Amino acid sequence: MSLQWLSLLGCIWLQSINGTNSNFPAYSSQLKHLLHISQLQLNNLAFASDAGKLFGWFAGFAAIHLPLWVVLMIGSLLGFIGYGVQYLFLINQLTLSYGHVLLLTALAGNSICWINTVSYIVTIQNFPLDRQLAVGLSTSYQGLSAKIYTAIVDALFLSSPMEKAKAYLLLNSISPLIVCGVTSPVVKNMKVGKSKKIEAGFIVMFVITIATGTFAVVSSLDSGSSGLSPLRVVIVLALFLVAPVVIQVAEQFMERLQKKCLIRREGRVCDYNIEEVDSVERVENGVKLDEEGNLGSKNREAHDQGSVMEEIGVKVMLKRVEFWLYFFVYLFGATLGLVFLNNLGQIAESRGYSKTSYLVSLSSSFGFFGRLIPSLVDYFLSRSKYMISRPASIAAMMAPMSGAFFLLLSRTNMSLYLGTAIIGICTGAITSLSISTTTELFGIQNFSVNHNIVVANIPIGSFLFGDLAALLYRKESHERDGRCMGVECYQTTFIIWGSLCFLGTLLALVLHARTKKFYSHRF
Repeated sequence: MSLQWLSLLGCIWLQSINGTNSNFPAYSSQLKHLLHISQLQLNNLAFASDAGKLFGWFAGFAAIHLPLWVVLMIGSLLGFIGYGVQYLFLINQLTLSYGHVLLLTALAGNSICWINTVSYIVTIQNFPLDRQLAVGLSTSYQGLSAKIYTAIVDALFLSSPMEKAKAYLLLNSISPLIVCGVTSPVVKNMKVGKSKKIEAGFIVMFVITIATGTFAVVSSLDSGSSGLSPLRVVIVLALFLVAPVVIQVAEQFMERLQKKCLIRREGRVCDYNIEEVDSVERVENGVKLDEEGNLGSKNREAHDQGSVMEEIGVKVMLKRVEFWLYFFVYLFGATLGLVFLNNLGQIAESRGYSKTSYLVSLSSSFGFFGRLIPSLVDYFLSRSKYMISRPASIAAMMAPMSGAFFLLLSRTNMSLYLGTAIIGICTGAITSLSISTTTELFGIQNFSVNHNIVVANIPIGSFLFGDLAALLYRKESHERDGRCMGVECYQTTFIIWGSLCFLGTLLALVLHARTKKFYSHRF
């Protein structure tokens, strides 16, 4: 049992440092001025990072044929090269053209797919009966990634914005490589000794995770008035990231204690040893377990079939109406939210707001809670007779997100804070929900390839929506250097984005209607 929690802890650490593209808005303005590029060219850099996901299916195929630790190290090395060479360029050690920077950014963006693929596979396989809980908990920490990087930079690099830009690229290069090396021995598929639902451990994880997210939000909203210096923020976040180790320690303690404890069986109290208990036939949630506490092969197959519509490959998936509905729902939901976050630096600058890193930290912290929400809802609703289908849950997240885009039409800073927070929460929640949605609609066996095909819409949306925003930005620009100042710079863009998100909400409801029969039987 403790090995399960070690693998989950490893995935949490991986996700915490794997959102390297999410801190791009914190240094995008400096990069724009350093490279002497236009807003459209800057948007193409953001697109290049997402374009790496077009080749994410390579990671899916690699995960099928290679050991997971090899896949993990390949991903970290791609990021090390992609961001590392850019860092050398910024410190004047190399000369690169704009095209070179585009290719390196795409390479770095692709590295995220490899690490994500390993994390998803491990949590799905090692927690078969608690899939959404494990996936949601681990992926929520990727929403915290920009907050972690921002806190480290603010604590250690108290200098000019340009120096901070260099610091971000340096950290993006070396952090994943170090953490992947540390976690590779434990982040792997393992023969789970007991496949029953693990309630106590997840309760502790929820407490730790919620405390982590609460601190992240408070420290993001805080402006130094309460004495939360950047260094203290880094130290506290590090302690929170290490805190889940207590679950593994507790599990080991309980396993030893089992040999000496008393249980009540058939109305009497008796001593037992662990071998005696493991030989007892058990039933968990209506599913019979074998002598070792595992789902028997036949029971496991029945359970997996009950949790997915059917197991299908990429070719069959691409012919399904459900896939294309799901594809456009994700495009007008999570992808649109990511495009907004990629443009957050320029949006803030156009409104005369100088604390871009504050907004990035804010969006990251609320994105953390957004990714956690589906797991919390899944946990509490699973204890009742009421359940909500994944497509309906996605629709529930996209509706307020659509409203947030229209809220951003207001000129006040408060609307900027609220809009950023809402979009961060909803984007995070949809991202987390999508992992379980892919497995339920198209199966588990081909998940690593299927899901990377689904998220290929991210670069498509990044290009279409991002370039549209850049063109409208340039149209509103009245300054020689191409900068646009005022709410008008993104006014039309927010109207278009809000309308598309509303359309995505309707498509999610259509997908819910088409899959209602499956979810009614499942619940």
